[in-house]
Amino acid sequence: MSRVLRPAPIRRGLAAACTALLFVALASGTATGADPTPAPSSSPSTATPSADTGLGGLDPRITAIMRKPDYRNAQWGLLQTDPDDGRVVHSLFPEQFFIPGSTAKLLSVSGPWHTLGADHRFVTPLYAVGERDGATLTGDLDLVAQGDLTMGGRTRPDGTVAYTDLDHTYANDFPGATLTPQNPLAGIDQLARQVRNSGITRVDGDVIVDSRLFLPDPELVPTPTPLIINDNLIDLMTTPGDRPGAAARLDWRPKVAPYEVTSDVQTVAAGKPTAITVTATDGGTRIRLTGTIATGSEPLLRTSPIGDPAGFGRVALIEALERAGVHVTADPSGANPVARLPRDYDGRPRVAAYTSPPYSQYAKLILKVSHNLGANLGICLLAVTAKSDQCPAGFPVLADFLDQAGVDREQAQLMDGRGGNPADRATPQVLVQMLAYWQRTPDARLFREALPILGVDGLLAENCRGCPARGKVFAKTGAAVGGDALNDRLAVGAITIAGYLDKGGGRYDTFYAGVNGASTPGADPTEVLTIANDLAMIAAYLQESSAP
Repeated sequence: MSRVLRPAPIRRGLAAACTALLFVALASGTATGADPTPAPSSSPSTATPSADTGLGGLDPRITAIMRKPDYRNAQWGLLQTDPDDGRVVHSLFPEQFFIPGSTAKLLSVSGPWHTLGADHRFVTPLYAVGERDGATLTGDLDLVAQGDLTMGGRTRPDGTVAYTDLDHTYANDFPGATLTPQNPLAGIDQLARQVRNSGITRVDGDVIVDSRLFLPDPELVPTPTPLIINDNLIDLMTTPGDRPGAAARLDWRPKVAPYEVTSDVQTVAAGKPTAITVTATDGGTRIRLTGTIATGSEPLLRTSPIGDPAGFGRVALIEALERAGVHVTADPSGANPVARLPRDYDGRPRVAAYTSPPYSQYAKLILKVSHNLGANLGICLLAVTAKSDQCPAGFPVLADFLDQAGVDREQAQLMDGRGGNPADRATPQVLVQMLAYWQRTPDARLFREALPILGVDGLLAENCRGCPARGKVFAKTGAAVGGDALNDRLAVGAITIAGYLDKGGGRYDTFYAGVNGASTPGADPTEVLTIANDLAMIAAYLQESSAP
């Protein structure tokens, strides 16, 4: 693996970050009372789904990993099935609860995918509320947010959604995060041009973002909002100067007033530490970068949260309208005047609308890069389908879908969509059932290829790039990592992986592998990658053993 975590003391934020990410690995849960290295038993090929067949019949390379001294206090889980006939190939504690990490996204993304449909597109309208006299609107332009995850900020010319293998949403926790080249304000700019094309050149009134679709739920972290621009983040890219002592160069996006960004980062000699701190004040609108960056090093990306997404969107749209040739008389720095919103928009002329890519593209983004905001947003969108503005109302919708899909939801417990709540649990069996469901649908290939592909893309891009299983494992990874101050090391609550193994001839086995209760020798976060890579290699060996 080439991805590395930033060496640092144990940090409180590491657990939350790793729970969602871990570029190569799986999650498992804390379990007690089970031997982490059961003795080999008879071949598991005829086992029932609830059987624990031990390590017998497994590739010796897999048992060698599981029996490493590093895992002497850990608990392993494993399940591999053939969804065509239900045969269990390998089984190890399939009905035991494990911490899922981001493998929980297999459940939370499946709900909106089924309920909304793979081809569902979010249409975000802009209404003229007032009286129009020629090119002048006396009244307001109301942007009615619809829960569009990217608002055009990642959309390629062919309509697909762009992503990088290590997403900018992880920039503050993992070095190497990169940006997609698309303009984060692309959807907002498109709306502004449509207003100008409608013949309006002056708005004697205000611009208002209508965010009544659902209420932000602080229990979902990161918290979804009905209007999302650039994942509700300001991107801050620092490039070292030409020589030690020179001021570093800073670029940032999206540039929207009243956000102001300043940098006091200095360039230091090659080999010296790169350490940049981001401080935000005044509701997040005043951002300051301090610290150092080494000469000759790659540009370093950091992010700062947008404190008021609706207010940010309002200012962004006013500025875009001005660029498009539409003057708005309202003060851009003013508050978002939601009290002026009408009860509904019946009879109001729609002067612009932004249409998103299909939901399957958003699901691909969420699964490939483990996009936490998008996974939590799915719960809120399910609530909307139940005609509720309360995000928790999405969980009964998800439960109904799982029942219809033949997935035993009592083998899962979720308090969010990303798999990051301390209460979240899932058995190997429930995740394999979810994967098997998709194999029986017309969207089987679409769903499978939305997952990270071993050695190819997403959070598995850097694993196993030269091994025979490269390109033949499609799997979601997850992790939950925290600190162990008592022993000055990291506590790895969970590393997991679940997905599909290509057996050739258009046949795929479903699988899960995970380890609970592992730990690292020290406090260096890079040591977690060894465990993560072990899980990736288990998946690779399972595939190699399954192929003809």
